Amino acid sequence: MEPKAPTSFESRLPIQTFDGPLGRRIIETHIWAVREGLRGTTAYDLFDGYCQRLIIHGLPLWRAHAAMETLHPQWSGYGYTWRRDLNAIQPEQYAHSDMAGEGWLNSPMYDLIRRARAGEDDPWMRRHLEAGPEERDFPALNEFFAEGATDYFAQVFTFGEDGDPSHGTGIVYSFAADRRGGFDDDDTTLLHATLPALSLAMKAHAGYVIASALLQTYLGEEPGRRVHAGAIERGSVESINAVLWYADIRGFTQTSDTSPGPVIIELLDTVFETLTAALRTRGGEVLKFLGDGMLATLSFAEADRAETCRRALDAAVEAMRAFAALNEARAAAGLPAVTVDIALHVGEVLYGNVGAIDRLDFTVIGPAVNEVARIEALCEPLGRPVLFSAEFATAVEDTDSRLEPLGHYSLRGVRDPKEIFALASSEAA
Repeated sequence: MEPKAPTSFESRLPIQTFDGPLGRRIIETHIWAVREGLRGTTAYDLFDGYCQRLIIHGLPLWRAHAAMETLHPQWSGYGYTWRRDLNAIQPEQYAHSDMAGEGWLNSPMYDLIRRARAGEDDPWMRRHLEAGPEERDFPALNEFFAEGATDYFAQVFTFGEDGDPSHGTGIVYSFAADRRGGFDDDDTTLLHATLPALSLAMKAHAGYVIASALLQTYLGEEPGRRVHAGAIERGSVESINAVLWYADIRGFTQTSDTSPGPVIIELLDTVFETLTAALRTRGGEVLKFLGDGMLATLSFAEADRAETCRRALDAAVEAMRAFAALNEARAAAGLPAVTVDIALHVGEVLYGNVGAIDRLDFTVIGPAVNEVARIEALCEPLGRPVLFSAEFATAVEDTDSRLEPLGHYSLRGVRDPKEIFALASSEAA
């Protein structure tokens, strides 16, 4: 079916006055959307509330969907599907690979987005599904018709002149009716008149979601949350007790000198994901990647000090076993083994903003941070991939004999020799 010629916004609103019932519904819905947007209502609640209001206004709404692009390393976008018969709204996340699938490329929504990218303002689509097969010109429309849908309306709204991705590029909606005859003229007028206000409120939340996701991706979940919540002043720090986790790839300089750039990046990604995966479910917070190194923390209150240390120890054991499996696969592929050294320490550190007036870093500082890095430097000369401070060994209260003492060693920049413990060989196997 050929797309209908675009129409102006004014021509979509065949209403002479807002004094009648339809006009009042438009005004009420518009005011509701603006107020909810100013309150910072989530996209989930905005879309659910909008669909509920459409039902109250008498629309025969059976199914509705809204979707937006986002900026996230894992997800290209997110959406919500609302169903009247289920009395529920289902959140969805779309992987980057989803946007290249045949189902998406043959969908009504992609067709609208294609038209928007070609320059059409807020393109829309109407299909009278019960009128015949020619009105069901997309596979999804046949599926909706088979489930009882009689009418279909969809529209795209683009955010910004050039689709600035920092606050979302736009939003696409679809609405399906299940009443014989579908939507009437008042129904479609209500949609045309109120979707712009809803989209403005949704755009406000999209910007919040994007900023939150980017801050957490680049700073870490907790630092990102704190910065987004207003912890942005230089020197704004607090004292916390934490397990300090420092990891480094042994012999990385030689490897990087003899390997192509893409190989190095792939190796770093694999190592960092392996380390992070072990910490992710145990409350670990990756603060930063330092070239081929990684600094993470597991903060604790004194009451759960031992439990936090045990979780950190479990993570170290899991990581070592994962690297053993990785090296078996690398050997089978004719690749050299990768050795990662890990050191764990506990101490009190300052946690917060440090830096220049116009360039801050959210990090941890203190003697304990320096000490954990010095402990990691002993891994290679001692021939042990995982080392622990005496403070950690005391705090973990380990009853499984997973730690073994190695003696006292001098740490560069630390006045007194420190007792060092290692992960028992049986645990790293």
